[in-house]
Amino acid sequence: MPKGLAETVGKHLVAAGGLIDTDPDAAFEHAKYAKAKAARVPIVREALGLVAYHSGKWAEALTELRAVRRMTRTDSHIAIIADSERALGRPERALDLAKEADTARLPREVQVELKIVAAGARRDLGQLDAAVVSLQGDDLDARKREPWSARLFYAYADNLLAAGRRDEAITWFLHAAEADEDEQTDAAERAAELGQAEGE
Repeated sequence: MPKGLAETVGKHLVAAGGLIDTDPDAAFEHAKYAKAKAARVPIVREALGLVAYHSGKWAEALTELRAVRRMTRTDSHIAIIADSERALGRPERALDLAKEADTARLPREVQVELKIVAAGARRDLGQLDAAVVSLQGDDLDARKREPWSARLFYAYADNLLAAGRRDEAITWFLHAAEADEDEQTDAAERAAELGQAEGE
């Protein structure tokens, strides 16, 4: 890619990254412009796919991240691809992706995220007990403080609640709140609401 074009594409990708949390639609337009100029560059397609996902544009996210998967022959975004399938009302496809992925070759955080997505897909299909069981394992330890612990504990609590196991759900929402140092979830509020409703 010529230097001038590379700089232009780079500026649009930086703009997309900076706007993703505050103006996802504008971020999407910047990433789309970058793709129009450099469609064969995996990092450009990856950026557009991730921005599309965070903007709720599931079909576009799937198109771009599948392309990245083909171009790079890696499954680093398999959890997001599966979650996009789920968001489009195709939980069976999400489960197929989770089964066919070579999880041993995935980074630990992607493995955990894929488990969370697969549990959600099982829940979509009404398989509530299977959703709960699928999240159990070595990572589901209330003492752990990994980058993914809060999200995993939260998902486990949410699925316990869906399965009618309210007291256990409260306990795990509390564990999620304790692990959630950056306050990325509403685990504390969920635990408080459930506790309050139980006392009424």
